[in-house]
Amino acid sequence: MSDTKNPNVELVRGVFDRMAAGDMRALGAAMAEDFAWIFPGDWSWAGTWAPKSVVLHQLLGPLMAQFASYRLVADSVLGDGDRVVVQARGHGVTVRGEAYEQTYCMVFRVAEGQLAEVVEYCNTALVERVLEPIGPPPGGERDE
Repeated sequence: MSDTKNPNVELVRGVFDRMAAGDMRALGAAMAEDFAWIFPGDWSWAGTWAPKSVVLHQLLGPLMAQFASYRLVADSVLGDGDRVVVQARGHGVTVRGEAYEQTYCMVFRVAEGQLAEVVEYCNTALVERVLEPIGPPPGGERDE
């Protein structure tokens, strides 16, 4: 994968740089109105969360309300065309005082200068053990 002067890589890198500095709203600001967040697999959050309003208010809002502190740091950002892959780590403490050290691989699709979708791979056992359930997505949309 090549990321040399790819504006899509720069967009995603900029979003993650802002989130690492504490601006967790950067992700939502970069989303297209029809943005989709996809969790593959067979677990409580699996499926497609869309559009942006659902992602912000029914996924990210309830998720972030569970944290006393949270920081997301990209270790690697690579891209090819409209796809940008991010390897990242999340560092948090829940409002119940539990540590939340997460690893992520996120595959973004960028269209017309905005984030169109992300497929997120993470430690689902950690999510199920430490966080309160917020899934499945509205409408029960599961990707089989």
